Order: sequence, then structure tokens, then C-alpha cells
Amino acid sequence: MSTQPLVLVADDEPRITKLVSIALSEEGFRVVTAGGGEEALSKAEEVRPDIVLLDIVMPDLDGIEVMRQLRDRRPVPVILLTAKGSTADKAKGLDLGADDYVAKPFHPDELAARVRAVIRRTSGATPGQGIVAFDDVEIDLERRMVTRGGELVQLSRTEWLLLQHLAANAGKVVLHTELLTKVWGPEYRDDLQYLRVWVSRVRRKLGAKPGEPGRIKTFQGIGYLLDVDAGGADTSELHGSRESGMAAEASASDAGAVSAMG
Repeated sequence: MSTQPLVLVADDEPRITKLVSIALSEEGFRVVTAGGGEEALSKAEEVRPDIVLLDIVMPDLDGIEVMRQLRDRRPVPVILLTAKGSTADKAKGLDLGADDYVAKPFHPDELAARVRAVIRRTSGATPGQGIVAFDDVEIDLERRMVTRGGELVQLSRTEWLLLQHLAANAGKVVLHTELLTKVWGPEYRDDLQYLRVWVSRVRRKLGAKPGEPGRIKTFQGIGYLLDVDAGGADTSELHGSRESGMAAEASASDAGAVSAMG
């Protein structure tokens, strides 16, 4: 399971994307590149990056429009790459919510430092506060890792996103519609059966026995709760056996993913 932050870089100049990719890769980041705004939006949906670097001036969609559309889908940190002296574009981008900007030409070390700073500032996790633990399971929200009995748990991307949202709200009921929208997108907000299948898969990964809810409790007609309290009371789970039986159906739609960020 890879834990290095994933950076999406969008610029219509191949030499820039190559330079940035090499520089950030040498600093330990994983990098995906896009040659324009439309491709950036597509790649962002596919890989769900931790941070996006956007050139402001691109031929199909400019960086500011790409940032707006990305933010409509999910919160993601954005650094704008600006031409030297483009003060108006820079100001507009910051006003619309960009987290930082870097003027071209830039030094690779400065760019890497800016990326690290923005990720640190926007992660919402501080050392010692990013781990959710119960039984023999540890969920590290900052490093995006799950261990059970000291062994790494292999999760698909979808399984991780679902567990991540439950763990970030541990002890609270998360609505069905919220989970569906956050993990799969607004078009899935009413697809409760789909959610049940994936919850069943995550339960098994956390050690729940077939037909039992384990630590992910069902609140009928409302949502799910990750119960991290020792000896927490069990709640009625009417969907357990049916979800367990259908879990295999979900594997085809997420085949090949072997890690939380796969």
C-alpha cells in the first residue's frame, strides 16, 4: 500500500510536466500528469490525487476553471502555476480558493517545499491524531494505511475511501447519501444497495464474521457508524447476511486495485 502523496500536474507544455514530474518524484511524491484541463479533470476522477498543480493558461480549459470544477466534486488542495508577472490571474485564483501559487520559472526545491507545505496545511491531520484504533485494527488516516494484528490490510481504492470517511467520523452516524456522494459521486446518492455491498466487503477486511456487522454498525434507514469504543453495544444488523452474500459482486467494478490508493 503506497503512502506517498499523489500529485496531479496539469500543463500544456510537456517540458514543464516532465520537469515537475522528475523534481517531485525525486522528493518521494507519486506524480500523474495531464496535458490540458479536460484531461486533468478526467485524471482527477480516476486517481483522486492528494494535491493538484494547475497551469493557469491551458488551451481547452484554463486552470481556474479546472479548479472550480474539481472543487465542485470534492475538496482537493490546488497550487496554481503562473507566468511571471501575471498578477491579475494570480489574484483571481487565490480569491477563488487556490491554496498557493508558484511563478514560472521556478526552482524544483521550492516547488517541492510548497507542495509539502500545502499538503501539511490542508490534511487536517496532525501527528498523533491521525490514527483510529480498535480491537487489533489501526487506521492511519494521515498515511492512508490499515493494519490488523500488525499486518497490512490490502484495500481497494473504493474500500479505502469508504473506510476513510467512516473513520474520520468515528463514533458518529454517517448518512447513506453522504457516503454514496463522497465515495462514488452525487449520481449514486440513492443507490443504497450498492453501498450495502461495499460496506459488507469492508467489514470482512476489518475482521467481522460473516453475517455480523463487527464495528461498522447499521442504523436502519439512516446510515452507518464506525464504533471504536471498547465493548460498544451491538446494534441490529438486518442486512448482514445478504450483504455478505453479495460482496463478491462488487469485486469486478474495482478489480486490480490492491492498495488503498491503487
